[in-house]
Amino acid sequence: MRKFTNKKYDLEERTARFGEKIIDLCKEVPRSPVNDPIVNQLVRAGTSVGSNYCEANGASSKKDFRNKIFTCKKESKESKYWLRMLARAVNTLKNECRELWQEAQEFTLIFSKIASSSK
Repeated sequence: MRKFTNKKYDLEERTARFGEKIIDLCKEVPRSPVNDPIVNQLVRAGTSVGSNYCEANGASSKKDFRNKIFTCKKESKESKYWLRMLARAVNTLKNECRELWQEAQEFTLIFSKIASSSK
């Protein structure tokens, strides 16, 4: 069973939980000139995955849906990047970053599959 949600296939819930975990992680990061921009970018990307997925579910057309799913994929990939940078900046959070990185990787794969299936 996943740590993020009991409903493994409920992507709205799963992406929302991911965003919440990103917020919780970022609250633990000590403020510094190096950490602050990383945290800002990570919060933006990590919470955007879920909001864009919600928008995709309410899309007005197939093209709109596909574009939103591509945005979900891009934000998932960006989250992975910023999690890597945060793990480097704050070594004590490396394990938490690794766990969230893995979830972002799964989202990237899921959204890639959805996008390719929605042609």
